[in-house]
Amino acid sequence: MTQRIDYKVASPGVFQVMLGLEKHAHQSGIEHALLELVKTRVSQLNGCAYCLDMHTKVARAAGETEQRLYLVAAWHETGMFSPRERAALAWAEVVTLLAGRGVSDEAYQAARKEFDEKALVDLTLAIVAINGWNRLAVAFGSEAGSFELPKA
Repeated sequence: MTQRIDYKVASPGVFQVMLGLEKHAHQSGIEHALLELVKTRVSQLNGCAYCLDMHTKVARAAGETEQRLYLVAAWHETGMFSPRERAALAWAEVVTLLAGRGVSDEAYQAARKEFDEKALVDLTLAIVAINGWNRLAVAFGSEAGSFELPKA
């Protein structure tokens, strides 16, 4: 896909607001590795190649295994994810796929078994943020494969 709009340039304020959401998510106390798994799964659901490229690179650089990254899309079918990771991935799916479904009491209770109130609100904000990034990247044609990890 060809980039349609460089949204960071067209509206720098939007980019700064999105970065603020990211900053909060990363400072919330939720494990970085878990956030990257959630961002990967949400990006899969939204078909965002740019974000999938970014978050799988970041996850690998932070020590995530290739095998687990390959299986994020089928996390329901494998025992490779901890109960906390499974709860976060399930919550990410219901929050991302709200239209016409809502969030059931069962889904909420399952998430609450692994996350206290603050953590669940923070996780939900992280899901909101990656959904926003996905929508910006897909709508405006961010080029998949162009993300590079920052130099150390």
